[in-house]
Amino acid sequence: MTIGTLAITIAWVPFADPEQVAMLGAVAAIVLGYTGIRFAVAFGYLPAGLSRGADGQEIGVRRVRQQHRLESRSWLEFTVDGRDRWLPVYFDSALVTLTPRTAEIDGRAVSVDGRRMYPSGRVRDSEPVGRLVDNPERPDPEAIGRTGSGRRVLLDAQSAVVGPFAGLLWVYVAGGGSVAFVAATIVAAATATWLSAVRGSDPS
Repeated sequence: MTIGTLAITIAWVPFADPEQVAMLGAVAAIVLGYTGIRFAVAFGYLPAGLSRGADGQEIGVRRVRQQHRLESRSWLEFTVDGRDRWLPVYFDSALVTLTPRTAEIDGRAVSVDGRRMYPSGRVRDSEPVGRLVDNPERPDPEAIGRTGSGRRVLLDAQSAVVGPFAGLLWVYVAGGGSVAFVAATIVAAATATWLSAVRGSDPS
């Protein structure tokens, strides 16, 4: 998604005036920078808060799926020192059939049954907003087949609804006519879709 968003943004540069080029450059810089931060958290180069009382332990975890407006994410719920905590993780097909298990927390990595899970944000001490859906006690193997890349893109693309509004706002503020509106709409839609994906959307 990051590469696609950057490609769409850069593709409009030849048709843009200097002010629009600056705006496109700012969008590209934000996309690259935020993606870098997310990767750094996922691979443990930046802390996700796992060291707070859980480092080096084996703890019981369960997967919950959050549904809040257009947002859908996977979380690992666990208890440390008598307090419930929630860690957002990038979607993995293994999460769909995950029943309560023991996870190993080593440094800044989380492994469930020897499979590493990649954090998509920091540990929370409060329950995520929205509706939380527990995994069934008896996993459905067919559920994995309903989590393909097409479904994931479709889920992320719901956020693209903001595109036309961003296009209208850009034309109102900076002018530019119909070409500027189309460009701003497409770039905003691509950026919104990318943001949903990079934050760890869950297509299940």
